[in-house]
Amino acid sequence: MRCSARKGAVMASGKHLLGRRKNRYVFGTVKVGDKGQIVIPKEARDTFGIHPGDTLLVLGDDENGLIVTRPEIVSEMASRIFKSIDST
Repeated sequence: MRCSARKGAVMASGKHLLGRRKNRYVFGTVKVGDKGQIVIPKEARDTFGIHPGDTLLVLGDDENGLIVTRPEIVSEMASRIFKSIDST
């Protein structure tokens, strides 16, 4: 997983990265347990409305690392891409 510590990143309360849009956050670090599980920080769960039992999609890229997102986000992006292809 690719991680970078940026100089000037704000951590506690108001965890947006300085110089970036306010809708980008740093929620801290997590440890991978013996079973390969991680705990998503409470503030991240609250911010993105993640609840017990929700399904999340994990994507990976050698250059950029991991992304954890809701499956519907990818589905919505794919729909927009296909719609733009169909309109050309």
